[in-house]
Amino acid sequence: MPPLTRVVLAEDEVLLREGLVALLTRFDFTVCAAVGSAPALLDAAREHEPDLVLTDIRMPPGRRDDGLRAAVVLRAEQPHLPVVVLSQYVQTGYAAALLDSGDGQRVGYLLKDRVAEVTEFVDTLRRVTTGGTAIDPDVVRQLLHRPRDPLAALSPREREVLALLAEGRSNASIASRLHVTEAAVGKHVGNILIKLDLPPSDDTNRRVLAVLTYLRADPAA
Repeated sequence: MPPLTRVVLAEDEVLLREGLVALLTRFDFTVCAAVGSAPALLDAAREHEPDLVLTDIRMPPGRRDDGLRAAVVLRAEQPHLPVVVLSQYVQTGYAAALLDSGDGQRVGYLLKDRVAEVTEFVDTLRRVTTGGTAIDPDVVRQLLHRPRDPLAALSPREREVLALLAEGRSNASIASRLHVTEAAVGKHVGNILIKLDLPPSDDTNRRVLAVLTYLRADPAA
């Protein structure tokens, strides 16, 4: 049996925190610590060195973006640390800040409503833990409707593919979603990378850079 994924959880709402602990335990995660503030998150993550940090964005003491800022600090200390943040509302800037942290990989930004979709939520946690990136579809949809110069050269289909890339989907998953072949998706991804003028590197890093370009695009452009 593979080792259980060790998680540090930060959520200030007690009922939600206890519910998340129960859910994670049910799906073979080990919760090393469950805390209710950003300073406690920093202490717990440094002490336990978990496989995954799962945190609310709005946390004490400031109840603004304290949880996100703590996550960014942890990613600066451990660039490969997988982190998933939960938000009550769509805040595209928060997603961009998280993707800017560490190595730009192993991060997730989800709305709290996604927790109710248990199987998908757990799959997202596992995907991030194994090196993937996942952005909530509602965030992606909001970004898609904002004009941005860096994406002006993309066709409507290429924008669809990039939006699904931002959700952390594989080529096979995108092909299934769009009812096209995986080869067609690969061609679209290649065109996106070329049109965004991304520097040559390994394919995973270029895909992350494409998502970063998507999230950083200027809304006033």
